[in-house]
Order: sequence, then C-alpha cells, then structure tokens
Amino acid sequence: MGATMTAVPDWLIPPEGGFTADDLDDMPGLPPHTELIDGSLVFMSPQKYFHSLAVDLLAYRLRSGCPAHLRVVREMSVVLGAHDRPEPDVSVVRAQAVSESGDETGYQAQDVALAVEVVSPDPVQRDRDTKPRKYAEAGVPHFWRWRRGRGDGLSSTSSSSNRRPGRTCPPVSSTTG
Repeated sequence: MGATMTAVPDWLIPPEGGFTADDLDDMPGLPPHTELIDGSLVFMSPQKYFHSLAVDLLAYRLRSGCPAHLRVVREMSVVLGAHDRPEPDVSVVRAQAVSESGDETGYQAQDVALAVEVVSPDPVQRDRDTKPRKYAEAGVPHFWRWRRGRGDGLSSTSSSSNRRPGRTCPPVSSTTG
C-alpha cells in the first residue's frame, strides 16, 4: 500500500522568489529554530543532549568574559540579507541591539560580533560551507564552528576572522582534543 499524502499548509508554500527574512516573524505554526537559507525554510531536527550541553557551555564561557558593550545570546536568528536568516547556536551582539523589553526575534548582521555553530551530524554541509560564507558576506566579523571531540570533549574545528565583508579568511586558530 502507498503512503497517505497530507495536505501542505498554504503558508508553507514559498512565494515567487522565495521567503524573505521578514516572513519568518509572520508565519503561524512555524517549528522552533526554523532557519531561512537562500529563501527556503530549513527545519532543524531535534537537538541531542550533547548539542544542548555544548551550547550551554559555550554561552556560559562567553558570558563570563564578555565586555559590557556586548551581550551573549542563544539561538536567535540573524538577518544576513533579504533571503537569509540563519539561527546560530550562540551569538555575541552589540548591547545596543538588545532592547530592554527583550521583544526582538533576531538581530541584524551589523550587530553581530561573533556567530557560533555547534556542528550536528545532519546539517554538516550547511554548517561547514554555506553558513560561514554567508556570515562573511554579510560582514559578521567572527565565526566559530565547534564539534564533538574525542570522548565527550568539545573541539574547535574552525575559527575565522572575516574582517572584510564579502571575504572568507582562513582559520586563525584551531583546537582539537
């Protein structure tokens, strides 16, 4: 027997030219952590415990040394352009970009000093190639990518400085172990 087809909600069908970054805030029933890459919705698979623990650890360590003019945020989207709005696991943003009310659903690329991704098995290609390039092109000055190391450790697989918008620079440091 064949599989039963389920109707796709109208809001899930992309408009001509794809979805825009602004569309994400107005879509009812959108699953948590949905990203927009090249105008297409990207639904994230459920998090594993290690991923959650790694994000907590990185956010904690960054907060412990964060200067007053910056804020560390978790899982908040970043508008990189009209059709790109990824959601890094951790970001360091300008304090002025964080409102007193805390009502923002994301930040503009020019407010982001650092975007951090903890690599999961599913979106390895996106985390390794697409996202670093898009962050660099949007002018996000620093990008870190972390993965599971040996045992239960956490290893940096790349750390890059994108000081010139539109340019991807080679890694400036790497830590494994």
